[in-house]
Amino acid sequence: APEGPAGTGKTETVKDLSKAIAIQCVVFNCSDQIDYKMMGKLFRGLAQGGYWICLDEFNRIDIEVLSVVAQQMVVLKEGRIAGKKGINFMGINIKLMDHHAIITMN
Repeated sequence: APEGPAGTGKTETVKDLSKAIAIQCVVFNCSDQIDYKMMGKLFRGLAQGGYWICLDEFNRIDIEVLSVVAQQMVVLKEGRIAGKKGINFMGINIKLMDHHAIITMN
């Protein structure tokens, strides 16, 4: 997870790397208004689409939400490690493609 002062190019570096290897990267700016359901929908799309997501300013998410988000990420990671083609994610069966979540924070 790239970390550093604001304005040092963390997000731009992630975008440039994904562009260099021809993988779509979506930048999502996190805030304290985000809830676990919103992140779950975002992760479902990520897992099924096979792209990268850059979670910018991840440290702004409330700690209570971060706990659930961490569990959501573990479910996706375990599915990928096990080589599964699909998983049950938040009560919905989804296909699982190669994807990456990259977190940036100040």
